Amino acid sequence: MAVAQAKLDVLAARIAGLSFDGAGWLGAARSQALARLSAMGLPVKRDEYWRYTDPSALTSAEPAPAAVFDDSDEAPLFDGIDRLKLVFVDGIFDAEASDDLALSGVEIERLATAPAADIHWAQGLYGVLEGRGQNPVERPLAAMNSAFATDGVLIRVTAQAAKPVNLIYRHVSATSDAILHHCVKVESGAELTLLENGPAAARFNKVLEVEVADGARFHHIRAQGRDHERRAVTHIFARLGSESLFKSFTMTANGRLTRNEAILELTGDDSVAHVAGASLGDGDFLHDDTVFITHAAERCESRQVYKKVLKNGATGVFQGKILVKQGAQKTDGYQISQSLLLDEDSQFLAKPELEIYADDVKCSHGSTSGAIDETALFYLQSRGVPKRIAQSLLVLAFLAEAIQEIEDEAIAEDIRQRLDNWLHRHEL
Repeated sequence: MAVAQAKLDVLAARIAGLSFDGAGWLGAARSQALARLSAMGLPVKRDEYWRYTDPSALTSAEPAPAAVFDDSDEAPLFDGIDRLKLVFVDGIFDAEASDDLALSGVEIERLATAPAADIHWAQGLYGVLEGRGQNPVERPLAAMNSAFATDGVLIRVTAQAAKPVNLIYRHVSATSDAILHHCVKVESGAELTLLENGPAAARFNKVLEVEVADGARFHHIRAQGRDHERRAVTHIFARLGSESLFKSFTMTANGRLTRNEAILELTGDDSVAHVAGASLGDGDFLHDDTVFITHAAERCESRQVYKKVLKNGATGVFQGKILVKQGAQKTDGYQISQSLLLDEDSQFLAKPELEIYADDVKCSHGSTSGAIDETALFYLQSRGVPKRIAQSLLVLAFLAEAIQEIEDEAIAEDIRQRLDNWLHRHEL
């Protein structure tokens, strides 16, 4: 009882300064989310799914200040790609810095202006997948997002998008506290690539809900910004139809605290869902990937591939689960989480899980931690490769399996270069 009251007390303090808009169709969804949130309260360290990550920095009434990082030493990520750019500065949409919202095969609208419509396609999506994702594990920070998000984008894809959509998050204020909610509906046979990059704010709470219809394809690549003092919690909720494809890759370099949650439902036969991540941390860095994939249809495939490189006392966390429901025969589920510890002070905490109620499945999970292979390092050095370059090559080889989940080779190569730059800056 004391824990439950503590969770409610934290909630009351956190939302005291937030404004709630209950008008229109969006207001109804917000009210339902607020009811879910009020029943749960906000997480505390004693919660099972927060035992490795202290949520207090994400639930405090005010965000801790985060210095803005000067990243002028590198060209903006995805800069060489023809894309539609949508810019948010400390969680506020910047129309002048953004492109026109018109794009062949795609309808784009801001969440802030959507409530003006009496009927909207996003009524069947906003808060719906987040609500479904609250069972069997409560995700109160996602419910808070649905209740109080100030802006975001609503994207409906009706054909193959003419080019990727890029959500760019800029951090300007050291005390910014952003809550954004995006909805993406990919209609039957359509295809979209969604790019995300930037630090967003001193504290950032984001939800992305994705409906992938029968035969549709959705590609997602994001890079979380280099502002080291930032804190973020993100959620991806996705539901897949028959013969659909969902792929998501995340690169994280630096950040005081980052928790990325992915909650995916494979509800149509022959659907495919891949989620992957590569993270690099140095010093007071905690990176948490929490994944829950539900197989509820036949002949579906899922992959979870997470790699973390940690040094100077950095901490990595992975909590991943594959749930195979009764009747989900011929399921192929794969999960791997690995860390490369570059010193004895860093740590990797892993909790891989399988829960299977079908008898004709192929599921596997594995988790390992280790140091750089000294034999391989010696071999490269004996062939004339300088030690720093040899170490970088071995680290990039370690991360390769995660990066391979990116289908666009140009983007994958850009990601590799960014990771190599990080290794160079941190004298590895």
